[in-house]
Amino acid sequence: MLLSLVLHTYSMRYVLPAAVMMGTAPTYVLAWGAWRLLSAVLPARFYREVDDRLYTIYQSMVLFFFENYTGVQVILYGDLPKNKENVIYLSNHQCTVDWIIADMLAIRQNALGHVRYVLKDGLKWLPLYGWYFSQHGGVYVKRSAKFNEKEMREKLRSQMKAETPMYLVIFPEGTRYNPEIPKVIADSQSFAEKEGLAILKHVLTPRVKATHVAIDTMKDYLDAVYDVTVAYEGTVDHKGQRKLAPSMTEFLCKECPRVHIFIDRIELKDIPEEQMYMRRWLHERFEIKDKLLIEFYDAKDSKRRNKFPGKSVHSKLSLKKTLPSLLFLGGLTASMLLTESGRKLYVKTWIYGTLIGCLWVSIKP
Repeated sequence: MLLSLVLHTYSMRYVLPAAVMMGTAPTYVLAWGAWRLLSAVLPARFYREVDDRLYTIYQSMVLFFFENYTGVQVILYGDLPKNKENVIYLSNHQCTVDWIIADMLAIRQNALGHVRYVLKDGLKWLPLYGWYFSQHGGVYVKRSAKFNEKEMREKLRSQMKAETPMYLVIFPEGTRYNPEIPKVIADSQSFAEKEGLAILKHVLTPRVKATHVAIDTMKDYLDAVYDVTVAYEGTVDHKGQRKLAPSMTEFLCKECPRVHIFIDRIELKDIPEEQMYMRRWLHERFEIKDKLLIEFYDAKDSKRRNKFPGKSVHSKLSLKKTLPSLLFLGGLTASMLLTESGRKLYVKTWIYGTLIGCLWVSIKP
C-alpha cells in the first residue's frame, strides 16, 4: 500500500505538467487558427510577427515546467550573445529534452518565438503539434537517399522572403545518441573509420546534408552559427559508464539536477561553402564536442568531471518570463472547459484539428 502511494506520488510529478502542456494545446491552436484566418489577406511578415508572439507564450509556459517547476540548474559556458540574431543552432542529440534546451537559450536572448526546427519526417504526424511546427517555419526532412534538398531550400527561401527571424535548430547526428543501443554507435564509428574520419565516443558521426542546405541557402541572411554542446548531469552509472539521457518524463520528475551547455558562436566566414569541405568542418566541430564530453564524463581527475572547462555562469530563469504565460493559457483553457459549448469545441479541436493537420502535412511540406 505504501509502495503504491509512493509510486503514485512520483508519477504525479510529471502528470500535472504534462496535463497542462497537452491540455492547453487546443486553446493555443484555436487562437493561432483565428489569427491565421484574419491575417490571410495581410503580408506574410505580419502573420509571422504575431505567430512568433503566440509561440513565445506557449513555449514560455513549457519552460515554466522544465525550468521553474523542476528547479534544474542551467549552467552556461562559452559565449551566449545577448542580442537577437538570425542563427543556425547545431547541437548534439541525446533525448527529447534537447528540443527544450534550444528554447532555454533562445528565451535568454528574447528570441523564443524565433525558434524553428529541422525535424525528422515522421514527427509531422504528431496530433496538432506536427501541423503547427510546419506552419511556424519548421522543416521536415527524410534521411539519406530520401532527403529532398529542393523542398528544404524552397521552405527556407519562403521564410527569408517573409523576413522571418530565424533561430533554426538542427541536430546533425540525425538520431539520438543512446548508450543502450550500442549497434547504432558502432555503425556510426565504423562509417567514420571507413571515410577516414576521427572516431567519436560520446556523439555520433554527423550528417552534413541538412546543415549544408541551411547554411548555403541562408548564408546572406544569417548572423552566425551557434555550435552547442549539451550534457545532462547524473547520466553516469556506478561503474562510470554513460547512461541514457533523461526523457521528458524523467526530466519533469526532477531526475536531472543540472544541465551544462557550452556555446561557441561561429562567424559565417569561418565555415567552408562547398559540401565536401563543410562535411569535414562539421566533423571537426563534433570532434570538439566529443572532447568536451570526454572531459565531462571521463576526466581522470574527479574534480573536473560533471563540468565543461572554462568559466561558467549559473543562469536562473525569472518567473516573470514564464508564469504569466501559464496563467494566461491555463485561464483560457479553464474558461473554455467550464461551459458545455466550450467543452464541445475543445474536443472537436483535438479531433478535427488532428485530422486536418494530418491531411495538410500529407499534401504540403
